[in-house]
Amino acid sequence: MTRPPGDRAARVALGRLGEPGDPRLAALVRELGAEAVFAYLREERDLAGVATDVAARLRGLDPERDLQRAAGLGIRFICPGDAEWPVRLSDLDHAETLNRRGGAPLGLWLRGVGRLDELCERSVSVVGSRSATTYGTSVAGQVAADVAAAGVTVVSGAAFGIDQAAHRGALAGRGPTVAVLACGVDRAYPFAHRDLLTYIADTGVVVGELAPGCAPTRLRFLARNRMIAALSLGTVVVEAAVRSGALNTANWASLLNRTVMGVPGPVTSAPSAGVHELLRTKAASLVTRGSDVLELVSPPGRYLSPPLRAAEEQRDRLSEHDQRVLDAVPVASAASAASLARTAGIGERAVVEALQRLRSGGFVETSADLWRLDSRRHAEDQQ
Repeated sequence: MTRPPGDRAARVALGRLGEPGDPRLAALVRELGAEAVFAYLREERDLAGVATDVAARLRGLDPERDLQRAAGLGIRFICPGDAEWPVRLSDLDHAETLNRRGGAPLGLWLRGVGRLDELCERSVSVVGSRSATTYGTSVAGQVAADVAAAGVTVVSGAAFGIDQAAHRGALAGRGPTVAVLACGVDRAYPFAHRDLLTYIADTGVVVGELAPGCAPTRLRFLARNRMIAALSLGTVVVEAAVRSGALNTANWASLLNRTVMGVPGPVTSAPSAGVHELLRTKAASLVTRGSDVLELVSPPGRYLSPPLRAAEEQRDRLSEHDQRVLDAVPVASAASAASLARTAGIGERAVVEALQRLRSGGFVETSADLWRLDSRRHAEDQQ
């Protein structure tokens, strides 16, 4: 794609003009091009011939200086059509709006060593409550570690609670992770995660729509959620109340035809009520471990999560005939082979043969031609 000389600078300026995810601005840029929209708005005048507020604001911006300052901080700016631009983000241009947000980003600011397009080629977002429980952070960390160990990038928002656990789990699984911020990528938000964000940049990448120095707001978090969903093959929600930003991300994933997954919690847990509603309405698939997630977001047959079964016991390997005889053997008071034959409905000779096999296996014991269950094995079975 051949980019017009001023397209990048125009996108930087327009990004400072409007809020992230403004669907009207995104549609204009998509239809006319960033340079044309920038030029039109910069020269816009009211009926009296006076420059409008928008025009005045645009004339006060210096996007080339913004790009130079960012480069000095090790921050780069990418646009649609750049080699590093994740193609999945274009799906936002064809999706409905949500909370008056929508459209693909005009551009992205990146800090880190990883290439965003490569990291997001196979990626899963893990999101959830900021006020997470110990259960929630434990599950989120383990799920993230499992998918990261399989080479799948973990995307999250670097917030407290589930986001933090997801990033740390991915790093523990020695896999890459991407942090999507609702502020400038030069800022640590929350500040307590400064070291975590630095480490993510050293191993993966930190992403944001807002220019360096910009602060987060509630609206910007909602806009950020659409990017978390769009960058991923699927979204896993671990703990989300009925009113939750994580559910907003899940809704975006659904609008984008991504796989939505939910981790159940205790039925009495308010932090899991939103997840349970997703599961109840079949808006999400139930997952409890990383292998479940890998199965749902991978090509058919690549990851098949085996059904959970209890470990096979020695008794399970007995023939049906021997199991019938064993079921007839009493626990306490011993019984004769003839009595066991009547109880099992099997001939006495066959019962005696079966009892000998069961005795060799340690299932039964005998004394004076009377049989009962082996007391030691029975005690172990009751534990």
